[in-house]
Amino acid sequence: MSDFTSLFQTHLGEHQEAILKLNAMQDQIAPMAAAWLTALQSGKKILFFGNGGSAADAQHLAAELVVRYRVNRPALAGIALTTDTSILTAHSNDFGFETVFSRQIEALAQPGDVALGISTSGTSKNVLLALQAANHRGCVTIAFTGEKGADCAAEAKLAFKAPSAITARIQECHLLIGHLLCDFVEKAHA
Repeated sequence: MSDFTSLFQTHLGEHQEAILKLNAMQDQIAPMAAAWLTALQSGKKILFFGNGGSAADAQHLAAELVVRYRVNRPALAGIALTTDTSILTAHSNDFGFETVFSRQIEALAQPGDVALGISTSGTSKNVLLALQAANHRGCVTIAFTGEKGADCAAEAKLAFKAPSAITARIQECHLLIGHLLCDFVEKAHA
């Protein structure tokens, strides 16, 4: 059991260290909240995309907007580009996986929408290409990456680089900030 105790303390310590560093990032995150609010109040939508655990986070955050975060209120427009298996498999088969999200951006994104690409490494080619496509379509682009996520962060108009190099801690920070943004826009629509 001492091995578990050590592992428990390590995970908790890494998590706390990353979360505490978020205090210094408020000014970086506030414009994202404003972008979400502006888009939703203008009848626009938030488009989420990522791979693996980031795909799960994309779906999670879209569900928080469409269904609810904490309170019952009108539905908010959130779409995860990671959920339509027919589009994902047809496009990947016919054209390749690198453009699976940018193709959906081409079909769905409108000027003023927010396109939020999630990549813990910050180097996912399909996320990077989707951010580029969203910029061309006049979207507000946001990247959620890890602390070394230079490629996606550089392509986005706004970037949140979670203060960790550990994938699990990056994902925990992404979800915390995603929940914060959901709470912010929900309060304005409740």
